[in-house]
Amino acid sequence: MSRTSPHTHQEGGQVSRRGLLKTAGGLTAALAVGATATATTAGAAPATFTHPGMLHNAGDINRAKVRVAAGDDPWLSGWNRLTANSHSQSTWTNRATATIIRGGTGENYPQLYNDIAAAYQNALRWKVAGTEANALCAANILNAWSRTLTTVTGNADRFLAAGLYGWQFANACELMRGHPAFDLAAAQDMMVRVFYPLNNQFLTGHNDACITNYWANWDLCNMASVMAIGILTDNAAKYDQAVTYFKSGAGNGSIQHAVPFLYGNVEGYDLGQWQESGRDQGHTVMGMGQMGALCEMAWNQGDDLYSYDGRRFMKAAQYVAKYNLNMDVPFTTYTWGTGQNCAQQSQTVPGSASRGQVRPVWAMLHYHYGRRLLLDDKYIAQMCFSVAPEGGGGDYGTTSGGFDQLGFGTLMYAK
Repeated sequence: MSRTSPHTHQEGGQVSRRGLLKTAGGLTAALAVGATATATTAGAAPATFTHPGMLHNAGDINRAKVRVAAGDDPWLSGWNRLTANSHSQSTWTNRATATIIRGGTGENYPQLYNDIAAAYQNALRWKVAGTEANALCAANILNAWSRTLTTVTGNADRFLAAGLYGWQFANACELMRGHPAFDLAAAQDMMVRVFYPLNNQFLTGHNDACITNYWANWDLCNMASVMAIGILTDNAAKYDQAVTYFKSGAGNGSIQHAVPFLYGNVEGYDLGQWQESGRDQGHTVMGMGQMGALCEMAWNQGDDLYSYDGRRFMKAAQYVAKYNLNMDVPFTTYTWGTGQNCAQQSQTVPGSASRGQVRPVWAMLHYHYGRRLLLDDKYIAQMCFSVAPEGGGGDYGTTSGGFDQLGFGTLMYAK
């Protein structure tokens, strides 16, 4: 599947990370974004997928393991945040069920997001500290859901559930890959049968609504789920579907729709207005986590979506961070079509609701742009350190917003 966008402008002849790594190798190539080069490998899924290769690669895991064992901060503070969370305890009991409902009558989806958080957190504890009890707990949770869940349903919100809990479940599975107690085949089968059809249905049909009706996060979580399922099942077509949509998809989750307006040299920094910025800041910051997860998973498979289209996502993250640090940002009136008849609505100012809300999304972005690439990410960095050490599901309330991201970025991304 082609992954070539009709919008091909990239600052400084930006090429794919995989192309750079293949031609130059090592950290030097990873830092060489902006160098002019050509790469024939750009636009193809990896010939062999990297495992673990979603939110965390082997290097991330080893660094956390070594730093925590040495008692070094900020890793130790991140670790202490993890071990204090009730979801990370090896005594967690799953509540796997055949049907998950989000939206409408009979909602029970908190059972799923709480169990995913527990599986992920127990898997992290096993990876970092080698505790077998945590590994067995994570495996039992994932096996129970893989063998039990048959349906994700509800009103339109079922697509949010399929997206959010799809990529998160796959990430917990990726950490457990290779453990003898974990049934990888059952997990792969369930993800393809239960989650992928809803992810694909949303990205291709948008619930029969106007293409601009749904906010960026709806696309983004489903894109992330498709990518994660592709990685989990070593399926190049699914992986490519997600990358192609990021670059040129019709809905609000593709990069130029998610960041519709750019502003150069605003007090010395380039900014990008986020698609949900006129709505509220809870959902806007959620978008940083959803697009961040997509970019991090792609990075670990050799694709640099973080820097795609002149680092458009970085400009948006700087914008969102700056506003949530209670600073002013420019705003261009945002107009879009709603419902099935595309009735127009407009926003003329940033949405101030939930301004400054804490979500564990900033460490991933700062440690990429500021530490991997050595760029000046002033506002992202300030947000990162203002909320460190990051927790995860269970640390930010009991409702779904506190579980929209897996968290623990201080532990897993600090460099």
